[in-house]
Amino acid sequence: MNGFVKMVIVLVAVILCAATAKSAEENRDMQVYSQTGSSGTEVEEIQRVLKERGLFTGEITGYYGEQTRQAVTKFQKQQGLKQTGAADEATLKRLGITIGTVPEATDANIYLLARIISAEGRGESYVGQVAIGAVICNRIEHPSFPDTLAGVIYQNGAFSALNDGQFNEPVAESAYSAARDALAGWDPTGGAIYYYNPAKTSDRFIYSRPVIAVIGDHRFCT
Repeated sequence: MNGFVKMVIVLVAVILCAATAKSAEENRDMQVYSQTGSSGTEVEEIQRVLKERGLFTGEITGYYGEQTRQAVTKFQKQQGLKQTGAADEATLKRLGITIGTVPEATDANIYLLARIISAEGRGESYVGQVAIGAVICNRIEHPSFPDTLAGVIYQNGAFSALNDGQFNEPVAESAYSAARDALAGWDPTGGAIYYYNPAKTSDRFIYSRPVIAVIGDHRFCT
């Protein structure tokens, strides 16, 4: 293989890599949050807002079916958005359904997240503690919850540890590392936004949520 052929091969490889990177970037920019076939609390919120606007007449089921798709399309047309029928980021913003961003791992954020991890996960394995932190991070990025770390943690009725005094107990050293891992993106739950200990609750709502992982004493749900 002569030098010219090698140069052509390298040039083609560079072009392909650049095209792949551009495609990946475009896909991130066009991320869809809910679409036909989706289900969960995000869909429930979309249906609720569209129902208030008179665009959705079905029952609020949390399932993104044809009625929901048509209602979203009508809303997108009203708002001058691209009529895809899928609830992308632009559509959710126009609906007033906001999504937060997981904050950086500053000392203050690590400390706050570690406090709730320690309070809620005392006695759990290290992975179980990271999982609790991951749920909190997932909530920040979910439209049904507050958009900030403090907002999620201090949301009224969200965590029993804030009411039973556990939140004010000394923080376990492992919780700091678990907080760093969760803020860095480790999610052992696979996307859970709820968790519970079946030995400590009989709440009908939490038992209705689909369980996607069991780690230690906790069941993790969507």
